[in-house]
Amino acid sequence: MDITGTLISYYFICKTKLWLHANRINLEDNSEDVRIGKILHELAEEKGKKTEISIDNIKIDKLTKDYLVEVKKSDSDPEAVKWQVLLYLYKLKQKGVLKKGKIEFIEKRKQSKKVHFVELDEANEKELLEVLETISDLIDLPKPPEAKFERHCRKCAYYEYCFI
Repeated sequence: MDITGTLISYYFICKTKLWLHANRINLEDNSEDVRIGKILHELAEEKGKKTEISIDNIKIDKLTKDYLVEVKKSDSDPEAVKWQVLLYLYKLKQKGVLKKGKIEFIEKRKQSKKVHFVELDEANEKELLEVLETISDLIDLPKPPEAKFERHCRKCAYYEYCFI
């Protein structure tokens, strides 16, 4: 299975959510946060700022001369977004396109700044390949990993599946 940006993000957020989504148990159509993200993309399209690019199984928000830009509604999961961008940079590198990553948060709550930069260096690439292998192994499990309740679970589209 080709690992998407969503799957690598879920790896850093919740392994149960990753397995469920990868195995086509999708409850996100009921998520307000997912709807808000889609609306933000639609608003950008209406303003003539549609810059999203699909390459293989990934969707990049924007490419500039120097940067691959990922725009997120909030900074609630910065580590997950970082690895999502690293995956995209890796996919571009495989196609001979070298860029740096730029993450733009619309709402800043946890981070001290709205823009973060990442680079696919040798260490990040090595760790990324290990993460991709681990994700593949998780997806192939016969059942999802046991859900572990955390504070952010209450807002998750999979909350009822996991805990009710």
